[in-house]
Amino acid sequence: MTAGQRPPRRPDVSPGWPPEVPPPQVPDWTRRAVAWLFDLCPPDYRAHDVLRRHPVVLARFAAGHVRAGVAAARDGLATVRADLRGVVPPEAVEAAVAAYEREGVRLAAAARSVDLIDAALRGYRYVPRL
Repeated sequence: MTAGQRPPRRPDVSPGWPPEVPPPQVPDWTRRAVAWLFDLCPPDYRAHDVLRRHPVVLARFAAGHVRAGVAAARDGLATVRADLRGVVPPEAVEAAVAAYEREGVRLAAAARSVDLIDAALRGYRYVPRL
């Protein structure tokens, strides 16, 4: 898959489900979900026993971390031109704008995926509509 392409739609999970995590119907899916959630978080989060023992707590921490990243990307996008104008070449400013835009999209998708994992950890199951 090349950059910008979406992974193929999986009919067994809700749209936005992370492709790295098998669906809840798969045995031991929570192990992969926990690893995926930890990968979204700062490395120091792995030191907290409560996050390793209780995946729902980890999902809450991951959601907060990712949402903070979404807010930071929005703030950065809103201020990057004014903050960097005259400090770096114009093409660097535009590259920074593009990076903030890409990062905002990536983080918004990650936030949606975290919400889906959290719901599944709480026992909710996706039922596709016809």
